[in-house]
Formats: sequence, C-alpha cells, structure tokens
Amino acid sequence: MRSWVGSNVSRHEELSLTTTPDAKPPNDGLPYRLITGKDDAHFCRRISEALALGYKLYGSPACTFNGTDVIVAQAIVWPAAVKE
Repeated sequence: MRSWVGSNVSRHEELSLTTTPDAKPPNDGLPYRLITGKDDAHFCRRISEALALGYKLYGSPACTFNGTDVIVAQAIVWPAAVKE
C-alpha cells in the first residue's frame, strides 16, 4: 500500500493546543481531528460540515489506494485552540 502525505510534517510537529475554555470547539468536539474515509461524497460532506462549524483545514490532504478504493485523510483544527 502506497501513501502520499503533504509537506507540512514539521508544521504538525509544532502544533500546540491551549487549554482555555474559550478554545473549545462546539458539541464537545476535539480541537484536532483527522478525518479519514473513502474518497467519495460522504467524505466531502464530513469535511464540509466541519468547515461550516468553524474548523479550519490543517496541512495537505493525504491519500492512498487499498487495492479497491482511494482512501483520503484531512487534518482539521479548531482555530482558537491552536498556537503557531
């Protein structure tokens, strides 16, 4: 199985999360999420819903092929919880 990952690896390593109550995303969500799944409309809806809630894309998407389907991953972060 081959996978391709964006070039923002060092940026991911520098991610630091605050612990203030104001930094919490809605619905008791996590400040960092890695959404994965088949590259289809359902995956795109999940990303779109997270963006509509206020999450921001973090880094480049990654994809791989499992022999049947293209599998994709996209990291998202809650903006108030990230200190660069």
